[in-house]
Amino acid sequence: MPLKAHILIIDDDPNTLASLARAFRLAGHEATVCDNAARALELAKAERYDLILSDVVMPGRDGIALLEDLKNIGVASPAVMMSGQATIEMAVRATRLGAVDFLEKPISTEKLLLTVENTVRLARLEQENRDLKHRLGRHQIVWASPAMRDVMAQVERVAASETRVCIRGETGTGKELIARTLHEKSARHGAPFISLNCAAIPAELMESELFGHEKGSFTGAAARHIGKFEQAHRGTLFLDEIGDMPMSMQAKLLRVLEEGEIERVGGGGPFAVDVRVVVATHRNLEEQVRLGTFREDLYHRVFVFPIALPPLRERLEDIGVLAEHFSKQIAEQNHWKPKSLSPDALSVLEAYAWPGNVRELRNVIERVLLYAPGDVGEAATIARALPQGATLGAGLASNEDGAGTLAGRVEAFERETLVTELKRNRHHMTNTAKALGLERSHLYKKCQQLGIDLRAIRQQG
Repeated sequence: MPLKAHILIIDDDPNTLASLARAFRLAGHEATVCDNAARALELAKAERYDLILSDVVMPGRDGIALLEDLKNIGVASPAVMMSGQATIEMAVRATRLGAVDFLEKPISTEKLLLTVENTVRLARLEQENRDLKHRLGRHQIVWASPAMRDVMAQVERVAASETRVCIRGETGTGKELIARTLHEKSARHGAPFISLNCAAIPAELMESELFGHEKGSFTGAAARHIGKFEQAHRGTLFLDEIGDMPMSMQAKLLRVLEEGEIERVGGGGPFAVDVRVVVATHRNLEEQVRLGTFREDLYHRVFVFPIALPPLRERLEDIGVLAEHFSKQIAEQNHWKPKSLSPDALSVLEAYAWPGNVRELRNVIERVLLYAPGDVGEAATIARALPQGATLGAGLASNEDGAGTLAGRVEAFERETLVTELKRNRHHMTNTAKALGLERSHLYKKCQQLGIDLRAIRQQG
């Protein structure tokens, strides 16, 4: 398919602007022209161009100054400079400011079009690569625990089949990530992955969301709406929290799963769809069947291959690698510097119960990146980032019955850890710091903060 690009051309010569614009339009591109750097800067702020082509020598601010201005306001469009008075120094300055090429006038139309095509194609490939890395990072499953190893083995076993999967787990354990992974590892990976949270859709809108509707089929239906099943044709439809689907819709979903056909609300008749359905729930479906709130025949249709996701409190080995992953991911998204966690900070994370599971851990790590004053998140920072009133395991208790505030319990744990390690290393500060992963100066500072009397500890032996 021929490449189509939107190009901004800046030159103080109207004849050059006219001839270049004509050449680009004949080649199928869209061209916007202007005759000065100030106007070009306004245009670049207002709209995204695939390429900026600028003369260097112009009245007022020249092309090099324009390059600096574009860089300062964060315009990412690739720039090609051109000049009839080119010098090596000029070309070097332009390149250092981010210009991808420097062309001498008079410019061959054939060479210019080739330069534009190569530059735009490379820029788009780089953007696609960045987008792909972002998507992979956002949907990456990170784990180190035996429990998650078993889960991933089940995913590998069932992904390539057409078997219906029911993913079970508490809120925040990553059920949608597992569903996405099943899709990416299946033969349907080139088709859409569509998700719908059944608990978030009002009962009266559920049928329209799933199957779509025709224009005028009900009050407010101003246009045809394509439903989730149709959007997911030849791909995967993920129905999250299926245990919250209204009983009236359960019967209609059962029919679709049995017949492979849907009908839009107000439509003229059913038509076939090819969709793999993956469902998830945090509820006990068997109990719902017993209570009559979930259809038994639908249960047997969706509960073919169950995958149970363990809560984070049962996979402590994953907390460290997840924390590191989230730190890097959040830092990259916000252009921050990633931060590591001290051993004591990791111990606090591992002692917390994580009622919100992996989703809650990510939120805590984001707060740690904001709160931590240095490059390392300490136990006190974790205590501040955890919810107020959070409770920790007995290992971080400030007294025998585990009472006390979170901050106090963290401080007591840090003090006990330092004293134990100092005694183990015969009060040798360098060896103690090394064992704890701290700088020697940091160890002295930490002892001072926690009120640890080093002289008294030595005398105790």
